[in-house]
Amino acid sequence: MEVQPFEAAPMVGPKRNAGTGSQVLRVASVPAGHVYVQHLASPGGRWPVLRLTDPRPCGAPSRSQRWWPPVMLDPAWVGEHADDFDVFHLHFGFDAQTPQRLAELVDELRRRGKPLVYTVHDLENPHHRDPALHRSQLDVLVPAAARLITLTPGAAAAISDRWHRTAVVLPHPHVVEPPLLVRARPRREGFTVGVHAKSMRANMAVLPVVEVLAEVVAGLDGARLRVDVHPDVDDPAAHAFTPEVLPRLRALAEEGRVDLRVHDYFDDDALWDYLQDLDLSVLPYRFGTHSGWLEACYDLGTPVCAPSCGFYAQQRPCLEYRHDRDGLDVSSLRRAVHTAYRRRPSWRADPRGRAAEREALARAHDRIYRAVLP
Repeated sequence: MEVQPFEAAPMVGPKRNAGTGSQVLRVASVPAGHVYVQHLASPGGRWPVLRLTDPRPCGAPSRSQRWWPPVMLDPAWVGEHADDFDVFHLHFGFDAQTPQRLAELVDELRRRGKPLVYTVHDLENPHHRDPALHRSQLDVLVPAAARLITLTPGAAAAISDRWHRTAVVLPHPHVVEPPLLVRARPRREGFTVGVHAKSMRANMAVLPVVEVLAEVVAGLDGARLRVDVHPDVDDPAAHAFTPEVLPRLRALAEEGRVDLRVHDYFDDDALWDYLQDLDLSVLPYRFGTHSGWLEACYDLGTPVCAPSCGFYAQQRPCLEYRHDRDGLDVSSLRRAVHTAYRRRPSWRADPRGRAAEREALARAHDRIYRAVLP
């Protein structure tokens, strides 16, 4: 399927801010309610962008904050609401869309004269075991976008190599809210290594990583290994059902080698407490690109041990071990944990730096949006 690069047709210009005379850009962000998108806005409103509220998905409760599946991806929605926005900015949420359906969306945007901006968060979808669908989706979106954004130089180079397109590299904004950027980390004895298996996303190889960590931690004085997992991995009716995981984790827990916690999703407050209770968060990924989890750890001062797949080490300071689709390099994981134990790295975002970064992100997006207008 071939999609031509976007060429904007005539359109109604953005509205003006009556108080300042500046043009207030109206952006249909997919999604708008995600923390990444919310933290692209200037806190002081210096770069005025009005992002449309996520339409409530069919079946979602009236008070729900759920934005998925994104209604804005429906070409019919674009046709009905074309007068409500100036730029269409896609981030994520198109997991279940066929390439043909995305092509219809692109065609409708083109017909309506609405430029597409696409932030390439994932070169590989962490929820898809088979990369073919996501690659086909990108083959529609990347050539069609008026402007591309990504988070790291490595991702930008991959985009250039594959599609011969230039992507602007802009950093991931802070994840936790500003007051938490200065919250002191708890003082305690020992050294806690954490692996959060969540609901066993397709890119996770939890058991091989945990087996190595259990061995390494056992040899470190005062160290313990905490493993968290959601109960749906043991539910045959759940999409996340992975029958081999919990029995093995429970066996390790019974042997005293793992502190196992089985629970539902953390709310934000519980998640921040959990991360600050760790001395090292190990990401058990065998494929991926970027990580919001890494950003949250950076905000809270929790060191991360990230795999070599993707571009995590370019995103924020972290330890790295070799892990990809070809397998896990055990010795590199051992070395990384020993390094964290000996050196106790203290990488943490500077609140003033995060504030300046957010203002720069707002300005950069404002410039990109204005550049694609006719």
